[in-house]
Amino acid sequence: MNTSYVRFTKEMKGSYTLLVPNMLPYHFKLLMQVLKNDGYSVDLLTTQGPQIAQTGLKYVHNDTCYPAILVIGQFIDAIQSGKYDPHKVALMYFQTGGGCRASNYVSLLRKALEKAGYPYVPVIALSLSGIEHHPGLKLTVPLLHRAVYCFFYGDLLLTLVNQCKPYELQRGSAEALAGRFTRQLAESMEKDGVSFKKTKAKCAEMIRAFAALPMDRSRDTVQVGVVGEIYVKYSPLGNNNLEQFLVDNGAEVTFPGLMGFILYCVYNMSMDYRLYRRGRVMHCFADFAYRFITTKQEVINDLIRKEGTFRPSESFDRTIELIQSYMGQGCKMGEGWLLPAEMLELADSGVKNIVCTQPFGCLPNHICGKGMMKPIKDRNPDVNIVAVDYDASASHVNQENRIKLMLANARSAKRAAAVSEEGRGA
Repeated sequence: MNTSYVRFTKEMKGSYTLLVPNMLPYHFKLLMQVLKNDGYSVDLLTTQGPQIAQTGLKYVHNDTCYPAILVIGQFIDAIQSGKYDPHKVALMYFQTGGGCRASNYVSLLRKALEKAGYPYVPVIALSLSGIEHHPGLKLTVPLLHRAVYCFFYGDLLLTLVNQCKPYELQRGSAEALAGRFTRQLAESMEKDGVSFKKTKAKCAEMIRAFAALPMDRSRDTVQVGVVGEIYVKYSPLGNNNLEQFLVDNGAEVTFPGLMGFILYCVYNMSMDYRLYRRGRVMHCFADFAYRFITTKQEVINDLIRKEGTFRPSESFDRTIELIQSYMGQGCKMGEGWLLPAEMLELADSGVKNIVCTQPFGCLPNHICGKGMMKPIKDRNPDVNIVAVDYDASASHVNQENRIKLMLANARSAKRAAAVSEEGRGA
């Protein structure tokens, strides 16, 4: 374990502001509130603009993974903005500790801070892998328990908003409702604590509220799923506001939830034991966590089915089943087998048009994402997939044109299917 770094101490907890890069607005806003309730001062960075990547490139080599360039650029841009006292901030970044370039983000960030003149700023690698130790930040069981519920709520909000946005009669109404619920949920977690009974009741309330929004479901849209490297898949900064671009071009967007990635990480702990007989204790913990999460997730899916307006997500058991004839589950660097599994999950649920987002040069994504597109298409000829690379030097116009071509093919296929259906009816 590395010990040559500036630690975030207990004394810093009450006086330092933790800066956190945004990835999923609903999930992270709730998670930040959980940390605030635990006594931390936290600020979620939502800055956008070309200066973020340019700042990152000033302090990081351009061959570095694009998410690292953006996150490091966003951190240093925030410190240099004058909004914060550099001697009273700490930077917190979530990482899995896996075998891809993402595990170097923290060391790259520390080198960048040194170059920029801020070597004294603590950097916290928040990970369950025990990468580092910071006395001022304890991942206690109650804290992790509340975090899990943040992800349940965040995934549900992500699903409901995306299934409402293309059909809103009042533009922005779904986002506004999600913002109201985010504030309510944060307040209720502080006042009333968390339990699944309360969560179930609140989820049912949220589903009814979104179903009651004025919508025109007769609008002609195409369903598009988004998969890929976790940061670029979700972050508006990382994917050039892909979600809004798709909605503006007549698409209903589906993102596999963050809980799917968490279950993937948990399931891989069990696979380490099953394949290599390594990590017996973690295997027992992982099995418990897997059952806990999937059971609760299925209850929320049942609430969605019962109300009837929205489509629930696939169960993770089904996701595992779908990938087994394509790829071994020992292939787990980065997003690994989860990436093609999410493509198959989307297709299985009726979402046949898929954008695969990936940082340029991301080896796990190019092998498990782009490399698996042909086998998936060969066995599922109705699936329409486009791979889009994101990088500081990539052309936004080229990215958008590739996506527009995919949407044109999707509409053409939809029209052909409608004509075929009419022919059968005649």
